[in-house]
Amino acid sequence: MLTTTFFKGCTTGSHSTQAPRSEAPKTSANVNLSVAEGKDGKEVYSVAPVTSKPPPATGPREPVPPAEEDEDDLSASVPTGTICKRKGCGKTYVSDEVSRSGDGEEATCVYHSLPPLFREGSKGYLCCKRRVLEFDEFLKIEGCKKGRHLFVPKVKETKTEEFTECRIDHYQTPTEVHVSVFAKQVDVGRSVVKIDSSNIYLDLYLPASKRFRRTVELFGPIKPEASTFKYYGTKVELILKKQDTRSWTLLEKSDRDLGPINLTFGVGGRTGTIGAKQVVLDENNASKVQS
Repeated sequence: MLTTTFFKGCTTGSHSTQAPRSEAPKTSANVNLSVAEGKDGKEVYSVAPVTSKPPPATGPREPVPPAEEDEDDLSASVPTGTICKRKGCGKTYVSDEVSRSGDGEEATCVYHSLPPLFREGSKGYLCCKRRVLEFDEFLKIEGCKKGRHLFVPKVKETKTEEFTECRIDHYQTPTEVHVSVFAKQVDVGRSVVKIDSSNIYLDLYLPASKRFRRTVELFGPIKPEASTFKYYGTKVELILKKQDTRSWTLLEKSDRDLGPINLTFGVGGRTGTIGAKQVVLDENNASKVQS
């Protein structure tokens, strides 16, 4: 039979006719509290340590693909004294027989295959675990991989070049024709723009191995020495200086019968308006109209 033992109070207060509520002792997150009945019928509390659950098992990590390394171009000649370009090697080229052939000590490259790592004062390479604090010691870290020296890297194959089209717009004034070739991020170092008296030549290299090439036979003659062009981030802008003040029906010369086309100027002078319907003829054509 379970008996109840009364203990002397440990605090003072006013009397109450209500029975006190019994509350189970609170347990912390780090204890395991259990209650049992003793031999004399009294409740006995015991605390057992809580064992932490092991972290959930994770599957094996996917292997990191090895970095693509440059290869030495054995067909290329190397000046004597050229230093190997692999990190951590430092050996110099003597001859093909000594530095490139066989498995001798001079032909073996001991190097680091991944870039250096600098973090919180420590220095090392991503491909090995050794870390040092001083930069001089970092330069002395021996390579962790063996292979062949790299004196002249092989030229990697580029993507197949793809020809593409670019939109060409233009407008004219009595003395100039403004041409916009909408080509983004043109490689200025490789691209070519040529202007002569009757043609413009465009050979533009674009990102993603794309290329735009076109020759435009102009509707009328121009002055190439007074014409200019300029590269922008989104286009190539050409300003063509006319040899006379006649209107151009089109930018590009055509053998087709264009029919009755009204000639307009994009900008009709300082006080003109865009699209002003004003016909401007040279002296020969003006005399024919008057006659």
